[in-house]
Amino acid sequence: MTLDPAQLYRDRIWSVLDRVGRPDSRFHWDFSSFIADFEGSDRATGRVVALDAWREADRVFITPDNSTELLRREAIAAGKTLLVTTYGIRRGFLQLDPGVVPPAEISYAATLDGLDRYATPVTLRELRGGAPLRLLVTGGSAVSRNGIRFGKGHGYFDLEWAMLSEIGLTDGASEVVDIVHDEQYVDEELTGEDHDVAVDWIVTPERAMKVENLDRAPGHVFWDKIPGTEHENLPPIIELRAERDATAAVRQ
Repeated sequence: MTLDPAQLYRDRIWSVLDRVGRPDSRFHWDFSSFIADFEGSDRATGRVVALDAWREADRVFITPDNSTELLRREAIAAGKTLLVTTYGIRRGFLQLDPGVVPPAEISYAATLDGLDRYATPVTLRELRGGAPLRLLVTGGSAVSRNGIRFGKGHGYFDLEWAMLSEIGLTDGASEVVDIVHDEQYVDEELTGEDHDVAVDWIVTPERAMKVENLDRAPGHVFWDKIPGTEHENLPPIIELRAERDATAAVRQ
């Protein structure tokens, strides 16, 4: 049996996260079910906030990971429009507009429960036509020197990037940040798959590393990889599929 290199790195990093990671209130230490917060995530968050892309962005996409909760709080406090997905993309996207959250509720609003209370569900149709995102931030299980990241193994962020690209919300100026612990950094050049999204920045508690000579192709949904997967019946995929089928019918 051929071993999956990505899973080998995940397993190696997950063994380290027992020391530097923080358990989830529902999934405990099952790192295959969530992206863990970690010691020093406040310092890593501060390094993201110092990036030009953060300062220039009016709207940011931030994944619903434990390790990005503090950054979601910073986005709300700074008055940025916050775009997130629900857990596992099972209910699609949520958008939290500036001024919606009372100041005393900002920390709560940055949690997944708080986002459900204060953010508004949005379809891809409603998002289409907006200005491209300047910054997208994700957590991860591991990330290589050349910006190849591994999540939980479900491909959620790669799919989120693909769907946002399909509706014009990413372009050549969009920057992707991976926020991880230093122990999650793999000092090697790794080869990703065609759907993997390479990141522009690797940000840890100790440093912010710009990935040089990044070669990231424009994002799109690989429709041949969708059937039979957990992604097949996600609401945004159903929406995009219907649009694609309608366009194909008109052309016939």
